[in-house]
Amino acid sequence: MGSEPRKTRKTRKTLRDTAGSGDAGTTGLLGPDRVSKDHPVIEAVGTVDEASSALGLARALSSDARSKEICEELQRTLYRVGAELASAPGEVGSWGVVSEADVEGLESLMTDLEAEVPMQREFVLPGRTPGSGAIDLARAIVRRAERRVVLVRGSGRDVNPQLLRYLNRLSLLLFVLGRFEENRAGIPSEPARPPKSRA
Repeated sequence: MGSEPRKTRKTRKTLRDTAGSGDAGTTGLLGPDRVSKDHPVIEAVGTVDEASSALGLARALSSDARSKEICEELQRTLYRVGAELASAPGEVGSWGVVSEADVEGLESLMTDLEAEVPMQREFVLPGRTPGSGAIDLARAIVRRAERRVVLVRGSGRDVNPQLLRYLNRLSLLLFVLGRFEENRAGIPSEPARPPKSRA
């Protein structure tokens, strides 16, 4: 009797297999297009990813449940921001788009937090607590993400105006959230100006 034909297993792609497609210095957008890894869109998407990672660090370091919850919610929205940036112009993927309601949500949250925290009227020195330091790091990265998105728009690609508004408001919210985190820890914010030069 002849042996039965061997059943072949379905090959599962690994990260190594997927990464190989970028060995030539290009990467895929959400869709059929491939672009250079230094393309303005990729710079913007990568910077948004950095901001989300910094918020993940803040969430891990924070000792306050509400701060953790806010950081997680912002991370999830930033994934939507990145997906929208990486989508082909005019296409809306399953992630949806950033809307005016998202911007208004940030503004409402900022108002709630400001009501609980005495706000500084000058620049502060980041790093009073591990959590607030990571939040301020995320804030600075969001500012850079905003600049990268402006470059994307300057390259001629259509950019959702609400997405830019969202990033602008997000950096402001993160400043407030950093002070909220310090306040919850019982540690006052430290002005950036040296004590002797303060009027």
